[in-house]
Amino acid sequence: MSKKIERHDFEPKILGFVCKWCTYSGADLAGTSRMDYSPNVRMVRLPCSGRIDPQFLIKAFEQGADGVIVSGCHPGDCHYNEGNYYARRRNLAFRELLEFNGIDVERLEFSWISAAEAIKWTQVIDKFTDRVRDLGPHTAYDALVDPYADRLVKEGAST
Repeated sequence: MSKKIERHDFEPKILGFVCKWCTYSGADLAGTSRMDYSPNVRMVRLPCSGRIDPQFLIKAFEQGADGVIVSGCHPGDCHYNEGNYYARRRNLAFRELLEFNGIDVERLEFSWISAAEAIKWTQVIDKFTDRVRDLGPHTAYDALVDPYADRLVKEGAST
């Protein structure tokens, strides 16, 4: 049975950095199983959640994301043995970095989702989307303009 689609005044833009072995496969399973979940998330597939870099998060927020989710294999199930342990440790550092940059840490979510947990993927996405929707739009970087990115956009538009 499908969920009723609700329209809201604000639909958050959420960027997901996901492990290709587990979470991406779990999200794919949710899609092929025709499970309903919030359509607000756009995914970037990483070889491992341990590959996440603090600049990925900052750039995501600079470019207009209202929330970021990082998700990988359950600890102990990493395809590369230790990658998700690195991600778990970085989670703590990322939260301090976001606070330093004036970004509400509630806009960041870390989760562990296996390839067989399509239902968990839909639950995590729906819950995080609702949380970010309650926080409202992320406007901390609206006044900032990245001159390099701005130049690239103008050059791309003129060609």
